[in-house]
Amino acid sequence: MKPVRIRYQTYEFDEHDIHIKSLRDKQQFLDSFGEAEGMGISPAQWPLFGVVWESSELLAEKMLGFDIKGKRILEMGCGMALSSLLLNSRDADITATDYHPEAANFLSDNVNLNHGKQIPYLRTSWLNDADGLGDFDLLIGADLLYERQHVAQLTDFIHRHSKAQCEVVIVDPGRGHHAPFSTRMIELGYSHSQYKPVYVDPRKQAFKGQMLTYTR
Repeated sequence: MKPVRIRYQTYEFDEHDIHIKSLRDKQQFLDSFGEAEGMGISPAQWPLFGVVWESSELLAEKMLGFDIKGKRILEMGCGMALSSLLLNSRDADITATDYHPEAANFLSDNVNLNHGKQIPYLRTSWLNDADGLGDFDLLIGADLLYERQHVAQLTDFIHRHSKAQCEVVIVDPGRGHHAPFSTRMIELGYSHSQYKPVYVDPRKQAFKGQMLTYTR
């Protein structure tokens, strides 16, 4: 089996340059020992964690000027963890999570590329109600609602790990599940707002999704 091909890119956020080692494209695949397959990750799904999506860029842009003072922050489904790396460069108290077996290796490499401090990381499923993560002031994520069952799984995960006063920020590209997700979050006691984000770089095509914010 051929090794995966990788690429290196730099994402510029004002004075913060974030260097990312990622998969070259969505055609890469390497599951030599069947670990991902055993976790229910198909060959088609395998590379999705390893590229930087538009939603991730917009979330990182949002985090650039976000008030992080005194906040414990969790990035859910971090993938290439662009926002975690940016927040790390701002000396935020950031923890990252993902389900993919390779996410931790890329995160470690990218922390080193950016000469940052170690980012606490846990590989966990949203269904794991004994992960030991604790509670957070701010929970963030990009492009998390791939399938309908993710609505209940993600809302329950967020509710387990939210402090009594907290904020949740999710960038959703419009896969058709954010409306029931918002309805469920409101039922759990969170207020909701949303807007269509605009890239800082005007040369990029308009984003079709929404920036979702929930507070309680």
